[in-house]
Amino acid sequence: MLNIVSIIIGLVALLLAIPSFLPLLGWGNWFVVPIALVGAGLGAMSRSNAGRNLCLVVLVVAILRLMLTGGFI
Repeated sequence: MLNIVSIIIGLVALLLAIPSFLPLLGWGNWFVVPIALVGAGLGAMSRSNAGRNLCLVVLVVAILRLMLTGGFI
């Protein structure tokens, strides 16, 4: 059950991260990072790894995008 919730949270974070790759919308990743962290935490408590891995991938991509653009652009 927690894995399904984690996958849903990961998909929501991914959908929020997609527009954040556009120029001048990079600040949207500041919303994606906490959502992905919650999803990864829930995924870590489940037996399966799919939800946790999805959230971790979204988290890494969002953090890399923030690091490359200085956190704002």
